[in-house]
Amino acid sequence: MAGPHDSSSNNRGATRRTVAGLILGAPLLGACAGMSSPFSSATAPSGPPQQPAAVGSGQVKVGLILPLSGSGNAAVAAQSMRNAAEMALAEFQNPNVQLLIKDDAGTAQGASSAAQQALDEGVEIILGPLFATSVPAVAALARPRNVSVIAFSTDSSVAGRGVYLLSFLPESDVNRIVDYAAGTGKRSYAALLPENAYGNVVEVAFKQAVGRKNGRVAAFEKYGADRAGSARNLAQQLGGADALMLADDGETVAAMADALTAAGANLRNIQLLGTGLWDNPRVFGSAAMQGGLYAAPDPAGFRAFAGRYRAKFGGDPVRTATLAYDAVALVAALARTQGGQRFAPEVLTNPSGFAGIDGLFRFRPDGSNERGLAIMRVGSGGGTPVAGSPKSFGA
Repeated sequence: MAGPHDSSSNNRGATRRTVAGLILGAPLLGACAGMSSPFSSATAPSGPPQQPAAVGSGQVKVGLILPLSGSGNAAVAAQSMRNAAEMALAEFQNPNVQLLIKDDAGTAQGASSAAQQALDEGVEIILGPLFATSVPAVAALARPRNVSVIAFSTDSSVAGRGVYLLSFLPESDVNRIVDYAAGTGKRSYAALLPENAYGNVVEVAFKQAVGRKNGRVAAFEKYGADRAGSARNLAQQLGGADALMLADDGETVAAMADALTAAGANLRNIQLLGTGLWDNPRVFGSAAMQGGLYAAPDPAGFRAFAGRYRAKFGGDPVRTATLAYDAVALVAALARTQGGQRFAPEVLTNPSGFAGIDGLFRFRPDGSNERGLAIMRVGSGGGTPVAGSPKSFGA
């Protein structure tokens, strides 16, 4: 998600209402969730493509592209996201929307074919795809027709003109947690990050965020296969730091905290900072991680959403299901309130943003997003909010 600290007016359009609730700059959506999507690359499709489907009978046609016949957990996630999309339409109370659901099989070629079908059928906006490798294929067809795309990838490099990411970007988590730490007096920072694409994104965001807050990076290390060696190197440099960023999946973060302790680091004397990937039982069960702080959506929104999802579908949603819910709720609300300009860039990038299941979000003109996140503290029973999600994108 992202830090809510850019200045904007939160009064613009504040008197406009939708059935779903109060609009911030456009619509309030409804009850969304998740951390970074685990589905960042495509796998070979398995099984025959599913037949196209249309949901709803409204006049505004909206394409939804998902890897419904992708292999492994891609198809599981896609079905859950499709369910959430249909749930959003049902809960929005008779929106003027028809959802055209297309299967891209988890490949760029499939995404291109799905986008072409949707555009030929007259969609005004495309939601999806899920994989970063598929987004450019969709954008290449949508841009010439001035059709906006709201994709679900967590790779901000595929965002751009007319292509917006409604996902949980690591940059957002980093900005929020560093801003919060600086507000509590932290000035000297260290980081231990993975030597991979995720770590590279976090590194850039971390160094920029620390610089914006007039802090300093006192120690920095990245790890590959030799995690113990990297932990030893960082442990020797931690004396001047009062906050330490650890950003990786829950299993690895807990293991790196243990490696730092084994290397002689006293993690009780430093404030651990993390991203939404910390929302993991392995982190909560780690003695070394207790008291650490991370940025994430307030979990209350997802709990409420998951309860409604279980009642309707008889199973649990994947964490990314709320992205599809919020995307459909957003386009339904815009179709109801914004007339012929409903999906124009100036509407989608309203600086006041929108309210979704996981709190506030807004699209930047470059296609990335910013989210209003809570600050959570690690405890043995799970994450506990210590600073709530913002109610508006204020100065």
